Amino acid sequence: MDSLNKLKIIYKALDDKQAIDIKMIDISKISYIADYFIIASASNVNQMQAFIDNIETELMKEKVHLPKIEGKRDSSWILMDFGDIVVNLFLDEERGFYDIEKLWRDGEYVEL
Repeated sequence: MDSLNKLKIIYKALDDKQAIDIKMIDISKISYIADYFIIASASNVNQMQAFIDNIETELMKEKVHLPKIEGKRDSSWILMDFGDIVVNLFLDEERGFYDIEKLWRDGEYVEL
C-alpha cells in the first residue's frame, strides 16, 4: 500500500475516535526518515489508547504491518513508526510543550 492511502486510513481512524487537531505534514522533500508526520491530541490516556487500537485495526484490514510503538500505555506522548509515516499522539496539554509542528514547519501540510 502506498503512503498516501495509508495516510488516509490513519487519518480516518483518528477522526473516527475524535482525535483533537489532526495535522498531517509531508516531510518527504526535507527528510529521509519518513514521507509523512501525523500529529494528533487526545484528552486522556484512554482516548489515546483507543486511537492506537483503531489505527491498528483499520490497517490490519488492509494487511499493513503494524508499527513500532514508542511510549507506554500511560505516556503523554506515543509515537507509532510505520517507516513511511510517523504518528505522534499527545495528551492535549503536552502537545504545545513539544511543539512538533514548529520543528517540521518546512514540510507541507496535507489536507484530505
